[in-house]
Amino acid sequence: MSDLLKQLEDRSGNACELCSSTDTLEQKVELAVYEVPESPKNVKDISILACKVCREQLEDHSKIDVNHWRALNDSMWSTIPAVQVVVYRMLDQLKVEGWPQDLLDMMYLEDDTRNWAEEGIQRGPQIIHRDVNGNILKRGDSVVIIKDLDVKGSSLIAKRGTAVRNISLVHDNADQIEGRVGPTQVVLLTQYVKKTSGE
Repeated sequence: MSDLLKQLEDRSGNACELCSSTDTLEQKVELAVYEVPESPKNVKDISILACKVCREQLEDHSKIDVNHWRALNDSMWSTIPAVQVVVYRMLDQLKVEGWPQDLLDMMYLEDDTRNWAEEGIQRGPQIIHRDVNGNILKRGDSVVIIKDLDVKGSSLIAKRGTAVRNISLVHDNADQIEGRVGPTQVVLLTQYVKKTSGE
């Protein structure tokens, strides 16, 4: 078990920090580390403990079940900034339902936590990154480069077949991702990468 997972389990009392789900004899909720997307580099604690249902809905908005998120009524009072950020973002996303807006109005965030939360909120049309085959790319995925690419500003050539692991997404451009090719952090066009199967 990773040290981070153990720390989060201790902090949360082995419960999802969003919906308070815990493992029971009847059901395993599959608690795991969820890293908050669009987190500032100067914040050390950017992870929360979340159940499988919460994680799936955070990562795929088409799966959102509004009633599941009524539990935010309790988790909005968490003192953990990473939890506050995820709660704020989800309430903002659901605010057309009415009740989430009421909770947002009551929620108190420090200025830096509010800025962190706002940073990850999609205000315009949702930006979705897709590989050459149309597969949705997510932060942390691995891809393979499908053609030799010159890297701008250097003599480096990213060779066809090169694996790029643990990618990050350029948040304001659906055509670009970032990843490490050898020692160099580069921006890659999504039309030249293929998501690794099994991801």
